[in-house]
Amino acid sequence: MADDVIAAATFLFVEDLVDEDVMAIASEFEEKVPIFPYWRYERFDLNSMNEDECKTEFRFEKVDIPRLLKALRLPPKFVCSNGTTASAVEGLCMLLKRFSYPCRYSDLIPRFGRSKSELCLIVNKVMRHLSDTWKHLLSSFEQRWLQQDKLIEFAQAVHSKSHALENCWGFIDGTVRPICRPGENQKVVYNGHKRVHALKYQSVVAANGLVASLYGPVGE
Repeated sequence: MADDVIAAATFLFVEDLVDEDVMAIASEFEEKVPIFPYWRYERFDLNSMNEDECKTEFRFEKVDIPRLLKALRLPPKFVCSNGTTASAVEGLCMLLKRFSYPCRYSDLIPRFGRSKSELCLIVNKVMRHLSDTWKHLLSSFEQRWLQQDKLIEFAQAVHSKSHALENCWGFIDGTVRPICRPGENQKVVYNGHKRVHALKYQSVVAANGLVASLYGPVGE
C-alpha cells in the first residue's frame, strides 16, 4: 500500500494536481517505507522471456503481444508528462502484468527495472490512451456487430452447435472487484453474495468471438 501512495502522489504532482506541501508529506512518508533498488535489475526485454513466463505474468502468449499492439493501435512510444518514455511493448506489458492479478508497483520492479513512480506514470499513460481510443466500446451496446440480423446469425450458430438453445446469441461472465466502502450510497455498491462493496465488470462473448463489456455498481 505504501508504494502505491508514493506513486500516486508523484503522479498527481506531475499532473499539477497537488502542490509541494503534499509532496513534502509524501516524501516524509517515503522515508519510512522500504527502498527498492530498481537500478539493480535489467530493463525489460520481451525476447528474454520464455513462453511460460509470458503466459503466467501477462496472461497472453508471447506471439500475442505484437498482435495486441496492432489491434489496440498503440503508438510506437509513450512519453509521460515528466519526460519518462517507454516503448509500446514495454508499456503494454506493464499494464498487462499490473492487471493480470493483484499486483503492486513494487512487484513490477524486478521485471521492468524501473522505479515505482516511473511505473505508475507509464501504466497510467497507457490506460489513458486505451480509454480515449476504445471507451466507446465500453459505454454502449450500439455496435454494428450487435444489430438484429447479426444476433439472429449468432443464435443460429449456437443452436447448430448445441442443438438445445434457439435464442441464445452470447455467453455472459463477470468479475467482482472489491472497492473501499463509500461514504454515501453504500447499498448501491454492496454485493450481498461476496459480502463486499464492489464494482462488477461483465462481458458477453458472441459466437464470432467479439466481446461486449460493461461495468457498474451492483447490489446483487
